[in-house]
Amino acid sequence: MKFRGQSLSRFFVFAFIPLVIFVLVLVVPFVRGLYFSFTDWDGFTSDTFVGFDNYISSFADESFWGSLVLTLLYVLASLVLVNVVAFGLALLVTIPLRGVNVLRTGFFVPNLIGGVILGLIWQFIFGQALPVLAEATGIPIFQENWLLDTGTAFWAMVIVTVWQMSGYMMIIYVTALMAVEKDVLEAALIDGANGGQTLFLIKLPLMAQAFTISLFLTMRNSFMAYDLNLSLTGGNPYRTTELISLHVFREAFGFGNFATGQAQAIMMFLVIAVAALTQVVLSKRLEVQR
Repeated sequence: MKFRGQSLSRFFVFAFIPLVIFVLVLVVPFVRGLYFSFTDWDGFTSDTFVGFDNYISSFADESFWGSLVLTLLYVLASLVLVNVVAFGLALLVTIPLRGVNVLRTGFFVPNLIGGVILGLIWQFIFGQALPVLAEATGIPIFQENWLLDTGTAFWAMVIVTVWQMSGYMMIIYVTALMAVEKDVLEAALIDGANGGQTLFLIKLPLMAQAFTISLFLTMRNSFMAYDLNLSLTGGNPYRTTELISLHVFREAFGFGNFATGQAQAIMMFLVIAVAALTQVVLSKRLEVQR
């Protein structure tokens, strides 16, 4: 009985309180939001149950689908570029050279900058610094402000995302690279494996779990991008860089369509959930195969 009482007290201290907070902060608001998506909610009251009308309106909204497709492209571009750059940086900072710790810190620092401040900094870079540099060096690619062109504003946002997130993912890859047992690498060296073979046939398979984590975090952060989108481009020019989070916010608080915005938020949640689960399942299968 004494042991059971201690177990209950430990459960209350370490599990029950966090569980209650989780339910109150996440589960209850989600359930309420799901209910509001089936009503005529105006931000204050929800008197009438309208069924799937809000979802039908969302399906008919071309700007919603445009933002969703743009977000998927943004996630795909970020997923590839962030992890390629992060892994390259991880390989660089695991070379036994002087100043490696300084490099690690420098590459990680952009992740500490908030999205709003980051957007303002890169507004200055794209709008003023790079055009001046292009004029001085004769490089034509940055002569015009990328944020004002419909063809380059999207890639400007991707560049900033890669610059911000690569340092964080680098830390994960550095940890995985350092966890590879030296005995395995020495055995490969004795067997005559070169650097490329060691990397692709030994290190990468042993780092499968790190790739699963990094890909998941990159996907989650990219789908939820809001503050950077708002401060860097604001969805401009002509809403061609308006990601789904910003679109849902404007639908609810900009145009006052709270119920429709809530329905779009639920649809956004389902898309993110399906994409994240698919990525994790496929990555875990690759881990098992390796």
